[in-house]
Amino acid sequence: MNLMNTKILPFSTTAFKSGEFVEVSEKDVLGKWAIFFFYPADFTFVCPTELGDVADHYEELQKLGVEVFSVSTDTHFVHKAWHDTSETIGKIDYYMLGDASGVITNNFQNMREGAGLADRATFLVDPEGTIQFMEVTAEGIGRNAAELLRKVKAAQYVAAHPGEVCPAKWEEGEAILAPGLDLVGKI
Repeated sequence: MNLMNTKILPFSTTAFKSGEFVEVSEKDVLGKWAIFFFYPADFTFVCPTELGDVADHYEELQKLGVEVFSVSTDTHFVHKAWHDTSETIGKIDYYMLGDASGVITNNFQNMREGAGLADRATFLVDPEGTIQFMEVTAEGIGRNAAELLRKVKAAQYVAAHPGEVCPAKWEEGEAILAPGLDLVGKI
C-alpha cells in the first residue's frame, strides 16, 4: 500500500455529525486539509480511546483549517447509537462516516483482508485532495492525537515553505532544514 502523493478517489456516504445525518463526498474534502481516521469498529476497546483523543484535539485542528473524518465499516446509525451511549464518543463533534459498503475503506486500500473491517490507519489529505501522510498500526496499538497534530503542523509548514523540511521531533517554531549540498554529511 503506497498511496503517498496520490489523489483521493470519489466516494459518497452518510455521516453522523453534531446530532445530524449529513451527506459527505470527496468534494467536501477539497479545499481544506483533512484527516481520515480509520478504525475497525464501533463499540470496541482501543477505538473509543483514540476517537476521544482526537475529539480532545479537534478544536485545535479546526483552527489549523483541518477537518476530521473518522471512518469505520459501521453505518451512520451505529455511529449515532455509539455517540448517544458512550461518554467518550459523546464528545465527538467531527464527522463519523458510515462505510458499510467498504468503498471509502477500499479507496484508501485499508480493508482488513477477509474481515470486512478497516485497519487502524490515519491519512492526512491536503487541500488539493493529495495524500501527504499515512500511518497504519496493528490492532492493539492506539494512536496519539498530539503526535498527529504535530505531523499536521509539519505538513502544513512544508507545503507553505517549498524547499524546507521539518526534522525528527520538529515542533512549531523550531529550526527547519533547507536540504542542499552544504548539508550533505553534516547532519
